[in-house]
Amino acid sequence: MNLHLTGHHLEITPAIREYATGKFGKIKRHFDNVIDVNIILSVEKLKQKAEATVHISGKDVFVECEDENLYAAIDALVDKLDRQVLKHKEKVSDRRHDDTGKHAAAEAAE
Repeated sequence: MNLHLTGHHLEITPAIREYATGKFGKIKRHFDNVIDVNIILSVEKLKQKAEATVHISGKDVFVECEDENLYAAIDALVDKLDRQVLKHKEKVSDRRHDDTGKHAAAEAAE
């Protein structure tokens, strides 16, 4: 998994980098096919914003969160992203184990 961390109007400190890297390990545990993660952390007056684009095999997932605290924004971002990745994983596994798809249509044609 490639992790790219970028800051807009914000310097990425080693503490922020370590925190974000640790949190995004949770996504890797739930779904192994994560190819690339781009994270953008930005500051706009009193709002701390965290955005992430995750490239999964077959799909790109985009999530953004805003909060007054950057660490809380990263936490909310990871929670949202985790839900979306698990949803995608369930859809992929349902398609693989579904017997009503191409198998049934191919057998009916014979």
